[in-house]
Amino acid sequence: MRGTTRYAADLPVPDILHARLVLSSEAHARIAGIDTAAARAVPGVVAVLTAADLPVSPDAPGRAGEPLARDEVVFAGQPVAMVVAETEAAATDGVDQVVVDLEPLEAVLDVEAAMAPGAPRARTAGPDRGGADVGGAHAAVGGGDDDAPEEDLSDNVNGRLRLANGDAAAALAAADATVSGRLRTPWVYQAYLEPQSAAAWLDFDGTVVVQSATQGAFATRQGLAELLDLPLDRVRVRPTPLGGAFGGKLMLPEPLAAAAALLLKRPVRVAFTRMEDFAAANPAPGELLDVEAGASRVGRLEAIRARVVCDRGMNEAFGVESISSLLTAGPYRWGAHELRGYGVLTNRVGSGAYRGPGAPPAAFAVETLLDELAVALDIDPIELRLRNVCVEGDTGIDGTPFPPFGARECLERVRDHALWRGRADLPAGEGVGVAIGYWPGGLEPAAATCRLDADGKLTIITGAVDMSGTETTFGSIAAEAFGIGADDVRVVAGDTSSTPFAGLSGGSKVTYTVGRAVQRAADEARERLLQVAATELEIAPEDLEVVDGEVRPAGSPSRGIAIADLAKKVLSFGSPYEPIEGYAGVAQTSRAPSAAAHLVHLRVDRETGAVTLLRHVIAQDVGRVLNPGLVEGQMLGGTAQGIGWALYEELAHDEFGQLRTGSFVDYAIPSMGAMPPVDLEIVEVPAPDGPFGAKGIGEAPVIAAAAAVANAIAAATGVRMRELPMTPGRVWAALGNGAG
Repeated sequence: MRGTTRYAADLPVPDILHARLVLSSEAHARIAGIDTAAARAVPGVVAVLTAADLPVSPDAPGRAGEPLARDEVVFAGQPVAMVVAETEAAATDGVDQVVVDLEPLEAVLDVEAAMAPGAPRARTAGPDRGGADVGGAHAAVGGGDDDAPEEDLSDNVNGRLRLANGDAAAALAAADATVSGRLRTPWVYQAYLEPQSAAAWLDFDGTVVVQSATQGAFATRQGLAELLDLPLDRVRVRPTPLGGAFGGKLMLPEPLAAAAALLLKRPVRVAFTRMEDFAAANPAPGELLDVEAGASRVGRLEAIRARVVCDRGMNEAFGVESISSLLTAGPYRWGAHELRGYGVLTNRVGSGAYRGPGAPPAAFAVETLLDELAVALDIDPIELRLRNVCVEGDTGIDGTPFPPFGARECLERVRDHALWRGRADLPAGEGVGVAIGYWPGGLEPAAATCRLDADGKLTIITGAVDMSGTETTFGSIAAEAFGIGADDVRVVAGDTSSTPFAGLSGGSKVTYTVGRAVQRAADEARERLLQVAATELEIAPEDLEVVDGEVRPAGSPSRGIAIADLAKKVLSFGSPYEPIEGYAGVAQTSRAPSAAAHLVHLRVDRETGAVTLLRHVIAQDVGRVLNPGLVEGQMLGGTAQGIGWALYEELAHDEFGQLRTGSFVDYAIPSMGAMPPVDLEIVEVPAPDGPFGAKGIGEAPVIAAAAAVANAIAAATGVRMRELPMTPGRVWAALGNGAG
């Protein structure tokens, strides 16, 4: 770590202006007026912009289509004006002088009340801001039942899904053991190190150039072109290295910066402060899950029913209720199922994706109930899971068969761990819990280019944003495919005007899609290299091999030619050879699901409710390890974030819709001191269509961590927690109710 990386807000842009946002103080209100005169008089202020000033299409979809509130504010923290100045200090001073006249409207905050017929609307007027389902870019979800009768619900219900097979109600009635519960999970902030940031300017030909911390360069270009009503070739997006994202960085500061630059004809940077990021970004939504499950006396899972309500806040474009509903069944075979999902608009900030979107709440629900079934049936909790876990060929909840899939192997790994085997000998107040979660895997087309340069090294060009070190994995894939060392591979991610297409960096699909394209491109370049060497050596290409930086006849190393020498022969004046390049695209159609099982050993203080984590084990199916350091980092990072879900993190609002935990003073995340020792158990079940068998690994490690903590608390106390985070106050209250 040399500290040389420059993030979006660090990159110098000549003559740049700085923008600061004026945020709404009300959760729901009509805008009666905005007085900008005093702000415009502040020295250094260049402009104070409102929605009416921005050159944007009123029909653009999603939250990006309304960068500044027009007539109505729909959440506390919504940007209503933007002060643009020569310095950040002047812009901040200008914000203090903007007077926004708001006429309060009834705030819709209770998600269940918001669903009821006749409930007040979270947005009383304005266009429908539905858009493309960005959630679909994170996971492949299908199998909805469009023929089911719809409930009579309010207009705040913005998304519905029903997945059903068999008669779940009858199967539950006939089951030997049934359990049920209502579980709640909170809004959770992604807590990345680098807040949202973007800069924009006009190129010499009028092209809008955007340089931003985005997870998807091409998706951002498409969205900006629609918003600004420009042809695609008039918008270029340059992604910068990401200081963390976890699903939260897409089309928030970019529309503001691009529209202001287009209007003012000068570069403009919009960089959120940390408190603006808390208030106006797109955190994971809160969820309410009502789940009922039943099993036979021999431990066969007979049926599951679930009603999953996702609080979308003011995200009218997409929700995670479809993913969460699907995953509420877990990676298990059920005799029958009925899963309903609802996305509901409320006057909270628009929800977004967060590592394994919708999956941690789903795992918390189903893994809690499975543990309860195990107790009711007097079956070892891991044994109950093993009897029902899906394996290759089993039909999933969405109606498609599972490909090779390592959930069983992960469960077997934690079953055999010393921590699980020794759990009966723990002292009072200590317990060990288990849970497993899985991620279906995302699908999106991708392409890559591979080029041999004159120095004998490869250059890989992709449009993927490097999030968590994927470029090093691309380098390893190309090196293996081409036959050279990883140090002889460069990976370049240019802007949207010069790179092959890549989808969003997220959903555990970058390695599986872009990585596969890199492998194919390197394969093609290698074939061209062998053709050149065959001509030079007067030997058939199939009789050549690439070893130690040279091409040589198999079995005759003395006749080899260095790759660098071949490259110089090709890339020279008068060369008879085509450049040695490869291009490949992929459109993966088969999923590569991943799974991770957790064991948690903890101690509960009955007098205070404090939970102390003592040891943690994670066993994860990674397909094939291409970069050991990256794999271990993802497993550790996902575990830490899962512990945050379990014990610490909650974006809490008061009865007026004001955010009460809007800074790191009030919003807790796990510290290094709170992390227990973590044992990493890597399981390899290769994905048939992945590059060398690799699959995405980012989502799976976070999913079941909170559920395992909850089950460990139950093992230690006999008390089942139904709400995250499981703070000392909540644990103490549960213990004080006599449940333990």
